[in-house]
Amino acid sequence: MTTTASTTPAADSRALGLAHYAARGVLEHVLARHGATFQQQIALRAAVTAETPQTPEDLAAQVVASVKATPADAHATLDELLAKDLLVTDGPHLRPTDTGRELVAAVGAESAPISARIWGDIPTEDLVAAGRVLTLVTERANAELAALSS
Repeated sequence: MTTTASTTPAADSRALGLAHYAARGVLEHVLARHGATFQQQIALRAAVTAETPQTPEDLAAQVVASVKATPADAHATLDELLAKDLLVTDGPHLRPTDTGRELVAAVGAESAPISARIWGDIPTEDLVAAGRVLTLVTERANAELAALSS
């Protein structure tokens, strides 16, 4: 079914949540085939894409910021990645192993055609507008969460 401007509801928290969980469900399906979780993928991808070596605290902070996990949960995720030999300790840093890099690449390759089907025909101007709105919502929600946590 194709929606039009007159039948499409305005964006709100519910619509954002539904879109997030639908897209996350697709990714989690791909990750499950590799024995990985969403949170593991967030941490491992951060390690793989980092320009400089990351400490456990650096990676845990990125997981906390990305998925609003607790620091303890983020560190548990790093421990899982170490146990699976997807990350390795190198002095004060955690580095992705070749297996970890291969996992990120495989998940990206498997997800790419699905993402293309999901996002492919959305006009660029709509994506730009949505990007602006989502960035603003993220900034405001993070500020509210920080206020609630202090």
